[in-house]
Amino acid sequence: MLISGDVVDVDLGVLLGSEAGFPRPVVVVTAQLILDQQPTVIQVVPLTSTIRNFRTEVTIEPQQSGLTQLSAAQCQHLRSISTARIGQPRGNVGTANLRSVREILALLMDLE
Repeated sequence: MLISGDVVDVDLGVLLGSEAGFPRPVVVVTAQLILDQQPTVIQVVPLTSTIRNFRTEVTIEPQQSGLTQLSAAQCQHLRSISTARIGQPRGNVGTANLRSVREILALLMDLE
Protein backbone atom coordinates (compact mmCIF):
# COMPACT_ATOMS: atom_id res chain seq x y z
CA MET A 1 0.00 0.00 0.00
CA LEU A 2 1.29 3.45 -0.89
CA ILE A 3 2.04 6.08 1.72
CA SER A 4 2.09 9.83 1.07
CA GLY A 5 5.70 10.83 0.49
CA ASP A 6 6.75 7.48 -0.98
CA VAL A 7 9.35 7.59 -3.74
CA VAL A 8 8.45 5.22 -6.58
CA ASP A 9 9.72 4.69 -10.11
CA VAL A 10 7.34 5.44 -12.98
CA ASP A 11 7.55 5.89 -16.73
CA LEU A 12 6.19 9.36 -17.52
CA GLY A 13 6.47 8.71 -21.25
CA VAL A 14 7.99 10.84 -23.97
CA LEU A 15 8.31 14.45 -22.94
CA LEU A 16 7.10 17.44 -24.92
CA GLY A 17 8.90 20.75 -24.50
CA SER A 18 10.04 21.25 -20.91
CA GLU A 19 7.83 18.53 -19.36
CA ALA A 20 9.29 15.88 -17.09
CA GLY A 21 9.28 12.57 -18.91
CA PHE A 22 10.89 9.17 -19.31
CA PRO A 23 11.38 6.62 -16.50
CA ARG A 24 12.23 8.43 -13.27
CA PRO A 25 11.50 8.46 -9.55
CA VAL A 26 8.55 10.51 -8.32
CA VAL A 27 7.13 11.52 -4.93
CA VAL A 28 3.55 10.46 -4.18
CA VAL A 29 1.71 13.59 -2.97
CA THR A 30 -1.87 12.26 -2.89
CA ALA A 31 -3.44 12.60 0.58
CA GLN A 32 -3.23 9.49 2.74
CA LEU A 33 -7.01 9.51 3.21
CA ILE A 34 -7.34 9.01 -0.56
CA LEU A 35 -4.47 6.48 -0.80
CA ASP A 36 -6.15 4.37 1.89
CA GLN A 37 -9.08 3.94 -0.52
CA GLN A 38 -6.70 2.46 -3.14
CA PRO A 39 -7.46 4.84 -6.01
CA THR A 40 -6.60 3.97 -9.61
CA VAL A 41 -5.13 7.44 -10.25
CA ILE A 42 -2.75 9.31 -7.93
CA GLN A 43 -0.84 12.59 -7.96
CA VAL A 44 2.94 12.61 -8.11
CA VAL A 45 5.79 15.10 -8.37
CA PRO A 46 8.77 14.06 -10.55
CA LEU A 47 12.29 14.03 -9.15
CA THR A 48 15.46 15.08 -10.95
CA SER A 49 19.14 14.90 -10.05
CA THR A 50 19.67 18.26 -11.78
CA ILE A 51 19.59 20.80 -8.95
CA ARG A 52 18.52 24.21 -10.29
CA ASN A 53 17.51 25.90 -7.01
CA PHE A 54 14.16 26.96 -8.50
CA ARG A 55 11.64 28.28 -5.97
CA THR A 56 9.23 25.61 -7.21
CA GLU A 57 11.57 22.74 -6.32
CA VAL A 58 12.40 21.01 -3.02
CA THR A 59 15.81 19.42 -2.50
CA ILE A 60 15.58 15.80 -1.30
CA GLU A 61 18.48 14.06 0.43
CA PRO A 62 19.08 10.44 -0.63
CA GLN A 63 19.25 8.84 2.85
CA GLN A 64 15.70 7.69 3.66
CA SER A 65 14.20 8.48 0.26
CA GLY A 66 15.89 5.53 -1.44
CA LEU A 67 17.46 7.82 -4.03
CA THR A 68 21.08 7.34 -5.05
CA GLN A 69 21.92 11.05 -5.13
CA LEU A 70 20.72 14.48 -4.07
CA SER A 71 17.56 15.27 -6.06
CA ALA A 72 14.95 17.97 -6.51
CA ALA A 73 11.19 17.45 -6.38
CA GLN A 74 9.88 19.39 -9.40
CA CYS A 75 6.59 20.69 -7.98
CA GLN A 76 5.95 22.65 -11.18
CA HIS A 77 5.53 19.28 -12.95
CA LEU A 78 2.70 17.84 -10.81
CA ARG A 79 1.14 14.86 -12.63
CA SER A 80 -1.83 12.55 -12.22
CA ILE A 81 -0.91 8.99 -13.16
CA SER A 82 -2.48 5.55 -13.14
CA THR A 83 -1.38 3.39 -10.23
CA ALA A 84 -0.65 0.71 -12.86
CA ARG A 85 2.48 2.76 -13.75
CA ILE A 86 4.12 2.53 -10.33
CA GLY A 87 6.68 0.11 -9.00
CA GLN A 88 7.60 -0.76 -5.43
CA PRO A 89 8.45 2.16 -3.13
CA ARG A 90 12.17 2.97 -2.83
CA GLY A 91 11.73 4.92 0.38
CA ASN A 92 9.92 7.98 1.64
CA VAL A 93 10.86 11.68 1.61
CA GLY A 94 9.62 12.17 5.18
CA THR A 95 7.04 14.49 6.66
CA ALA A 96 9.12 17.70 6.52
CA ASN A 97 9.95 17.31 2.82
CA LEU A 98 6.39 16.26 1.97
CA ARG A 99 5.07 19.33 3.79
CA SER A 100 7.49 21.55 1.81
CA VAL A 101 6.36 19.99 -1.48
CA ARG A 102 2.70 20.47 -0.60
CA GLU A 103 3.31 24.11 0.41
CA ILE A 104 4.83 24.81 -3.00
CA LEU A 105 1.95 23.00 -4.72
CA ALA A 106 -0.49 25.21 -2.80
CA LEU A 107 1.47 28.29 -3.88
CA LEU A 108 1.47 27.16 -7.52
CA MET A 109 -2.31 26.63 -7.47
CA ASP A 110 -3.08 29.73 -5.39
CA LEU A 111 -4.58 27.67 -2.56
CA GLU A 112 -4.61 28.95 1.00
